[in-house]
Order: sequence, then C-alpha cells, then structure tokens
Amino acid sequence: MVDLEFFKQNGYVSLGQPFTEEELSRYIELYDRDRSETGYFWRPIAFDGHQSVNCEPLISSPEFDGLIRHPALIDPIETIFEGPSSLAEACLRHMAPHEGDPVEVWHRDRRHMTDRPYRCGYLHMMLYLSDVSEETHCFSISPEPCDGPILDIEEQVKQRGGVHLHGPAGTVILFNLSAVHAATVRKTTHERKSVQVYYGHRDGPILSQFTTIPTGLWRDHPDPEVRGFYSLLNTRSRKFAAAFG
Repeated sequence: MVDLEFFKQNGYVSLGQPFTEEELSRYIELYDRDRSETGYFWRPIAFDGHQSVNCEPLISSPEFDGLIRHPALIDPIETIFEGPSSLAEACLRHMAPHEGDPVEVWHRDRRHMTDRPYRCGYLHMMLYLSDVSEETHCFSISPEPCDGPILDIEEQVKQRGGVHLHGPAGTVILFNLSAVHAATVRKTTHERKSVQVYYGHRDGPILSQFTTIPTGLWRDHPDPEVRGFYSLLNTRSRKFAAAFG
C-alpha cells in the first residue's frame, strides 16, 4: 500500500523495492542492452552532455512495456490519482562519472493542477537501476504539502529544504512533478542508471512530445485496458502512425 499521508505532506513517496530480484535483474539487463545495442536512440542533455537519455524505450526495447505497466507501480499511482492513469512520457537516463563541481538545479516540471487530487496532474516514477548513496549522483526533492501555499522555487527550498533520496538498485520513488526537485550531480567515479516514467490522468492533457507510443499498444492491442493506458497520444505518435500505418 502506498503511504498516502506521507505523499500528502511531502509531494513524494518511496515505494521501497517493489520488484523481485529476478525482475530487477531483467530490467538492468534490458537497460544495459538498450544502451549498448541501440545507442543511436540516446542523446546528451544537460550539464554539457554529462547526462544522456533515451525517451523512446517502447521503440528501442519494447519489453519496457512490462515495467511501465507493472501492477506494483500502477496500483499506487492510480490510488494517488483516484482514477485511471496513462503513459505521458518514458525515458531511460544515464549519469556518467563527474570530475567537476557539484551541480543542483532546482525546478518544477509543470504548474500544479489544483483541480486534481493532491494537486497532482502527473506523477514521475524514478527507478534506480544502480545503487545510489552520498557517493553518487542522486535525485533530490524539496518536500511540499499538497494543501500548503505554493511558493516560488527559491523560497520553497529556503523554507522547506531539500532531501537527497538514496537507496539500493531497485528503489522506486513517486513524486508530483510539480514539486520542486533536482538531479543532484556530485563529484563521483560512479555512474547512475535510472528509468524515469511520467504518468498522467487518462482524461488529462499531453505532457510532452518526447515518447512515441507504437500503434501495437494504443490501437491494435487486444486488451482494451492496455489501449486505454496508452491512449494519451502526443502529436509525435500520431505523425508516426500516419506515416507508417
């Protein structure tokens, strides 16, 4: 069960390690194979290219569908949403060892949706596929109650501080992407591997144009629930469907 009270008071919640050892090993292997065999899907972002990302995992490694729709994720997500969810974006991320100064850019991904439960229009699922500690890069968040005042970013961090979230490979964190958060880049010899999936309300707006949803999932899949989950189509997905059928 997801700790709703903690999420309500902080804007994030840890699910601990919800996957079996076998599942986690499979996801790590799939991630590593994606980087090594389909590197052309990966592109550098942020911090002079120090971080790289593949936001087309359903194309490069379709097996990631099993992770994205895993019941251990969908059940708590839809509990928070108080309704059905849909895929908004899915990305694999890699943070390389860093020799420079630490970097921490606090930001919000979107405005709060005050008409949604917990002011949460989208949930971001962070899955660590490598051990994360004080010696590595990590995800950080500034705790924010869903019924408190919405502060500007600088004031939010000043008043409420920031929490560095560490854990072994397999750790899952859910957070409201409207909460103030950061990728904390540390001077380290370690890499960080993560899968980061964004979930939206099924009747909500499009989040981004980064992830293409294959027609085999939103149009041709025999299960109507799968078609529904993948039904929040961005323009990118529609254009690829029109071009390739």
